[in-house]
Amino acid sequence: MKYNQLLARKTREPSTKNLAGGAAHQTSTKLEFVSMLLTAFLGNQFYREADATAARLKELVHSIPDKKFVAKAALYARKEAGMRSVTHLVAGELAQLVKGEEWTKDFYAQVVHRPDDILEILAYHMAHYGRPIPNSLKKGLGKAMVKFDAYQLAKYKRNSAALKLVDAVNLLHPPHTDAIGQLVDGSLAPAETWETKLTQAGQDREANAETLVENKADVWRSLLKERRLGYFALLRNLRNILEQAPELCDEAAASLVSRGMIRRSLVLPFRFRIAYDAINAAEGVSRNRRRQLLKALNKAVEISLENVPTFSGSTLVALDCSGSMIGKPMQIGALFAAVLFRTTNAELMLFANDARYHRLNPGDTTLSLAQQIEDQATWGGTNFHSVFQTASRRYDRVIILSDMQAWIGQHTPAKALHDYTRRVGHRPRIFSFDLAGYGSLQFPEADTYALAGFSDKTLETLSFLESDKHALLRTIERMKL
Repeated sequence: MKYNQLLARKTREPSTKNLAGGAAHQTSTKLEFVSMLLTAFLGNQFYREADATAARLKELVHSIPDKKFVAKAALYARKEAGMRSVTHLVAGELAQLVKGEEWTKDFYAQVVHRPDDILEILAYHMAHYGRPIPNSLKKGLGKAMVKFDAYQLAKYKRNSAALKLVDAVNLLHPPHTDAIGQLVDGSLAPAETWETKLTQAGQDREANAETLVENKADVWRSLLKERRLGYFALLRNLRNILEQAPELCDEAAASLVSRGMIRRSLVLPFRFRIAYDAINAAEGVSRNRRRQLLKALNKAVEISLENVPTFSGSTLVALDCSGSMIGKPMQIGALFAAVLFRTTNAELMLFANDARYHRLNPGDTTLSLAQQIEDQATWGGTNFHSVFQTASRRYDRVIILSDMQAWIGQHTPAKALHDYTRRVGHRPRIFSFDLAGYGSLQFPEADTYALAGFSDKTLETLSFLESDKHALLRTIERMKL
């Protein structure tokens, strides 16, 4: 589109208010639904309590006519982005809404990644809708159960829970396997998980403190040497390994940089940042051992994001540093900004009450850059206008990372973008990343490349967004049930 045509384009008026009370553009129900699926952990957020998030998700499941799209979006969130609780809610609601269609049982079978997914989906459905359990849900969850071996069933049997895995067998009547038979007759050997092994190591009442430390070190040694510690568990326990079994840091570091383990884990990238903070918080440890794990962790991040696409031309990354971004949105946003800064040769701008360019060393590691960015947050208001008022040169694209809860200036930044376009003689593509899934935009969806969440798959989506602005929704549509 020519420059004069861009300037002549009629400005779309804001159609809603965001949760901060500011003017905003409403997203389509499909995009709002996907945004929530990829960002909502059903924990309290700055502008919304967990129950309100769950209630809105439920409303969207019911209001979107295309239930196959709803199912595909849940599959994408579970399999590609590693989201769990939100997919349990969607599966539980779909069981009540879609009955008698052949594709539903295949959806339930696919959305289950671990045995406890079966329990969570069942528990949700029975808590909200009671019995009987729809046949499609029974068949699909039963089909999923047969793919787990004895160790996996033992690990998640939950004998002390209100709904046990053996209860699920009695409710679902899955096809018989040796593992399911052992679960039912009680002959299933207890799973020696890292949690149970560590608990057993600390239950020697006659042992002194030194012996207990040695017992735990023995557990870490067997778990690491036998590669029986999953990648997520490894990240969660790096500090414990560093403090309780520092001699095993070589094995821990080797597992951290295993490409196979990283790809199979479905670990969200910000988990690396949590592990980074935990290692730095370890007390009374060797400086060299700490450095060894930090070095391996930094390498693991680079491996997990090595397929991040590169863009030709110039890029501006604008990160929201306002108060509503405190916590997980800022952790994700800072890491995302660091990745894009390194891989796209982008310039970085931080904005809150106003905006400012922020200079970084491209030779620093991704995690170090993310920490530097977080340290610069001012936690003020949210002024989107300032991004385009401060931008000093022409950009081919502007990537905005925010929870979209702007209120400063009363209006959306349409005029500021218009003035910037006229000033530099070029309208950039606007990539809008919603980091909290609150369900509104600062730019009309028709004029914006709208995305949500943060995983390696989300980053891959950027590579073809410029030719297909609805790439995220199209990617979901292409999924097979």
